[in-house]
Amino acid sequence: MKTLFIILLAATTLLINSCTPRTEAGKDSFIVSLISEMTLEEKVGQMMQVTIDVVTEGDNIYSSYEPVRLDMELLREYLVTYGGGSILNTPNTVAHNRDLWLELISTIQQVATEETRLSIPVIYGIDAIHGSTYIAEATMFPQQIGMAATWNPDLVEDAAAITAYETRAAGIPWNFSPVLDLGSDPRWARQWETFGEDPYLTKVMGIAMINGYEGKDNDISDPFRLASCPKHFYGYSMPFSGKDRTPVYIPEMDLRDKHLPPFQAAIDAGAHTIMLNSGLVNNISVHASKEIITDLLKEELGFGGLVLTDWADIENLYTRDKIAASSKEAIKLAINAGVDMSMIPYNYRDFHNNLVELVNEGEVAVSRIDDAVYRII
Repeated sequence: MKTLFIILLAATTLLINSCTPRTEAGKDSFIVSLISEMTLEEKVGQMMQVTIDVVTEGDNIYSSYEPVRLDMELLREYLVTYGGGSILNTPNTVAHNRDLWLELISTIQQVATEETRLSIPVIYGIDAIHGSTYIAEATMFPQQIGMAATWNPDLVEDAAAITAYETRAAGIPWNFSPVLDLGSDPRWARQWETFGEDPYLTKVMGIAMINGYEGKDNDISDPFRLASCPKHFYGYSMPFSGKDRTPVYIPEMDLRDKHLPPFQAAIDAGAHTIMLNSGLVNNISVHASKEIITDLLKEELGFGGLVLTDWADIENLYTRDKIAASSKEAIKLAINAGVDMSMIPYNYRDFHNNLVELVNEGEVAVSRIDDAVYRII
């Protein structure tokens, strides 16, 4: 177990501690140099995220056997052949003990760092939204709505710091939290994940949670901290139908006055990643909107980190929203809009092949791919 932990620690700190010099454009020269050595196929691989069941033993890609075991052939196909950059989730949505987590993730990192050409570690993410709920014997806290009721940001920060400590102890460095959606519609089924309907309270509690996860210096190379991922940008929680992941209709003034401030505060607090709204805002599919992702989030709000999709949301542009004529066109729309990493979460081969083709056909610029990969690494 000591050997596994050393492998894991080395992998998760490899790039963070490799080099600190900056280029004239303000970018890390080590990462710029690394990207210059990458093939197009390797770059596209970094933009992919699959659920862990894709690389475990099981009857199909949608579930894993218990006890969980990695399928080394599938794992090597994803990491070595296709250059996969990220994995998320917990097998079968079951809480596993810390030793099993360390074994799983250490093996994943060992393949990524020892069997690939450039030895880039995998970024592993999970939903630890009220404590490390998928790690057996970890501490559970009230959901965000309960924490908001305390009106105590110090308590929220302490709980987030404990969550970071226990999640990182299992080898997981990335948490899809906090939820910064406003809980304004009682019909919506995810009220309990929010800090309530007040933008100011949501902003203050969100900052506290980010500080707890990342530390106030946002040094996620600290083995007791992890990267945060505020979600879901933006207006996600007020669906017209009341049902999750369905369209919202919100006046522009309310979007800016109420729904943006918590995310602006999260960016100012140094959050490393942001997850997008799964649905449509005023008839616009967020994952296909350059105006929302690039012009608003990245440029106007100044977010320099990684922009992540939610579950299968690029494919949804084709299958649900019907704004793309094919899966390939959906990928084109999303990446050109500013998406950096796709939570695919299953059929990564088609995503990879389609995006490589789009770049070779001139439909997606290499500069857009390079920007996404820089943010990821």
